[in-house]
Amino acid sequence: MAKTIIVKQIGSPIRRPDIQRRTLIGLGLNKMHRTRELEDTPSVRGMVAKISHLVEIVEERG
Repeated sequence: MAKTIIVKQIGSPIRRPDIQRRTLIGLGLNKMHRTRELEDTPSVRGMVAKISHLVEIVEERG
């Protein structure tokens, strides 16, 4: 079974640079307090690290 992480959006993309908005959309998040279960890969971890002030990792599975 592949490792996964659950990511929750905790910050608003309003008044943020466009690249941060696009990163949120790339992760499948676009509204406050939504969660997504994503595969734990270096690319996903890098995206989360770039917008760490807008998201939090709720849980790590696997």
